[in-house]
Amino acid sequence: MGDGAGLEVDEPERLEAAERPIFYFDFSSPECWLAAERVNHELAVVPVWTPVRVAGAAGRPSPEELTEFNRRADEQGLPAIRLPNPWPEDSDVALRAATFAAASGRVVAFSLAALRQAFAAGRDLSQVDNVLIAAAACELHPRAVLKGVESRSIEQRLNTTSEEAERRGVARVPEVWP
Repeated sequence: MGDGAGLEVDEPERLEAAERPIFYFDFSSPECWLAAERVNHELAVVPVWTPVRVAGAAGRPSPEELTEFNRRADEQGLPAIRLPNPWPEDSDVALRAATFAAASGRVVAFSLAALRQAFAAGRDLSQVDNVLIAAAACELHPRAVLKGVESRSIEQRLNTTSEEAERRGVARVPEVWP
């Protein structure tokens, strides 16, 4: 993830979404959680948070990677990483819920809550109840979230943003573009 160098903005609150960097992420890696916890503070402007499906998403971290992730978590003042069991998990429900949350302006709050559920609490985001806990943390109604994750329009929006990320060369997440 970049350090925001070169992003000089006089009035960041007035930037349109098209003028802001994009933070591409998913729920399949502790690295996404670590990046998500700091991205809004490291860039000159708050990026557009965009959940995506990426081919070849991260697998289970090696012991060395997990040690490094835990070192970074400690530096950030975060708890030690607890990987969900089973691993790898299917995070598609969480991706669709994040896409739904984006439509109501709650993608950041939902995504942070879901990533914390996955990697601070070790909860499996393929379990709908765990996704709903994250949704409740940001005041998204459970029935609305359930309806949203099952809707064709949310699925299509997630597919479209994922295809757009791929066209831009995003091969892994987390990624800040441009």
